[in-house]
Amino acid sequence: METVKTMTGKTVFAVIPARGGSRGVLKKNISAVAGKPLVAWTIQAALKSGALNRVVVTTDDPAIAEISKEYGAEVPFLRPEALARDDTPGIDPIIHAVRWLEENEGYDPASVMALQPTSPLRSTKDIDRSVSIMREKGADFVVSVTETKHHPYWTKTIDQNGRLGDFVSSKEIISCRQGLPPAYSINGAIYLGKKKALLEKATWFTDNTYPYIMPQDRSLDIDTPWDIYIADLVLRNAHENK
Repeated sequence: METVKTMTGKTVFAVIPARGGSRGVLKKNISAVAGKPLVAWTIQAALKSGALNRVVVTTDDPAIAEISKEYGAEVPFLRPEALARDDTPGIDPIIHAVRWLEENEGYDPASVMALQPTSPLRSTKDIDRSVSIMREKGADFVVSVTETKHHPYWTKTIDQNGRLGDFVSSKEIISCRQGLPPAYSINGAIYLGKKKALLEKATWFTDNTYPYIMPQDRSLDIDTPWDIYIADLVLRNAHENK
């Protein structure tokens, strides 16, 4: 551990935010998915990465903390309850973790990666490639995206009189998918940023943010019991095919 604490300037470390509460699924982050707690899939993908120096879970829940340790992650602190509410901005626990490690361990990585446990289909290769993009582009931030299923040009609103309207107005009428300009959605799998820029900006999105494009089949973001069911099927099938 001492060697980890003294390494500075060239490291990328991962923070996995896994609070105990959840709106859609009770105890979502430790729900069983293909024989493992949900959070374990992200921990194991991160630990296999050659690009990451440390894997830390930030949680307010002692049960999640113990499970995370069992699967090899570090849990050096329990997150304050004020940073584990439904309305807590997602970036706040990440910044808290960075500052806690700096103040209590003197740990000073070059870059920070946030890996949400609700993206269990994200692979180790995805983690490594996002780090490569940061280095190749000289990016301050890299955020994973996937081609959107529901294009904004075809998304509608309903006004107070019940009539359909365009969510995004366009003079050009596009009647087939092949004519649509590419559009991408944030899939929640990877957020990567230089530590200094992250602490200064408190956002992942600046004029020096680059995308890491992931396929839709690895971009599942778990929010409902149905999502857990799908992830379970996909991961069990992948294990059986191995």
